[in-house]
Amino acid sequence: MYACLHALGNLALLTECARRFSPLFEEIPPDAVLIDLRGLTTLWGTPQSIAEALCNQAGLPADIAIASNADCAILAARGFRGITVIPPGDEAKILAPLPLNLLSGPPEMADAIAAWGIRTFGQFAALPQLGVAARLGAEGTKLQRLARGEGFHHLRPFEDPLCFEEEIELDYPVDLLEPLLFVLARSLNELCARLSTRALATDQIRLILTLENGKPHVLTLRLPVPMCDPKSFLKLLHLDLKAHPPEASVLGIHLSLNPVKPQVQQHGIFLPLSPEPTKLEITLSRLYHLLSPEQVGTPELLDTHRPDAFRMNRFTAAITRNVPPPKAQQTVILRRMRPPLYAHVRVKGGKPNYVAASSFRGDVSFCSGPWRSSGDWWKEEPWDWAEWDVALTGSAVCRIYKDLRTGRWFVSGTYD
Repeated sequence: MYACLHALGNLALLTECARRFSPLFEEIPPDAVLIDLRGLTTLWGTPQSIAEALCNQAGLPADIAIASNADCAILAARGFRGITVIPPGDEAKILAPLPLNLLSGPPEMADAIAAWGIRTFGQFAALPQLGVAARLGAEGTKLQRLARGEGFHHLRPFEDPLCFEEEIELDYPVDLLEPLLFVLARSLNELCARLSTRALATDQIRLILTLENGKPHVLTLRLPVPMCDPKSFLKLLHLDLKAHPPEASVLGIHLSLNPVKPQVQQHGIFLPLSPEPTKLEITLSRLYHLLSPEQVGTPELLDTHRPDAFRMNRFTAAITRNVPPPKAQQTVILRRMRPPLYAHVRVKGGKPNYVAASSFRGDVSFCSGPWRSSGDWWKEEPWDWAEWDVALTGSAVCRIYKDLRTGRWFVSGTYD
């Protein structure tokens, strides 16, 4: 079964309506859209119910026809007003009163048929087929088959470019954040609805605000996992615009979403549940703006010999997989102190003899070292250390070091 929607001058609205029902549709310029109805009966019921649903979703007065072949549906939608449902086998009977000018043929052929006194589909279909073929050729035979409701059109699905963008020019400059968020909410709802109809999500939001007498304000949000939640997107934009407001009044908005496949994650029965990605991303954004990006995220060790050198990267959620736990084994753990503690160290024979810090003190019963490390001499903050592992009498086992540039001692960590 095929459905055809017909409305003069509104092909874009008809296309958007067809997209809500089926991914298999074709634009028939300049005024019609053809939809393949296979599989829709389980969702919408009878052909009459499908036609009524299409009429309600069209958003404008449209003529709708449903038939067993595509050509019959197209001709009926262009020839009859309202809703027309053609049962299989009744195509020629129902199309009979339509005028012949609906058949697109060469002008000379139309003049010849008019000279015979033929005015309707029914009269043309009743002519002998061999006589039509002898006088009008293959093109005439094709038109006669269309008049009888014998379609041979193959649907060519419309390939919609995956471009999810909204651009709005405001009627007047906007200075406040609340009216700007109101406009953004509408655009986000539209874009997310289009993503959902294609079973897609997004991992990046890009917002460009055209400012009055100023450079455009560009904002790019990269999401840790693909999402499709307009409320969460609006909250993320709200947090960023509140922390970094535009420098001038806003004249225009350009919003785009990068389409990607949604993430599918299978949780284990015995694994703890992780927070929802949308709520986690909003919480992280609040922390970013409350503190700073350098203090929130996932630590990454740097490829350098400098002790404790790391940087903070933006948090990205990873899929948890069932990995067997490592075998239990006894290891010694060094717990770093950040920042290191200042210490008073007495040296005897080139080795530490006594250590005193804010949390512990005592004589050194055993020590190992020193280990020299230095680097970054070409930067503003080089280091040159001599490290020792020491065991204090009646106290802890710790690691201490001497900054050879300043001559001061520090406690950098303790051993468990």
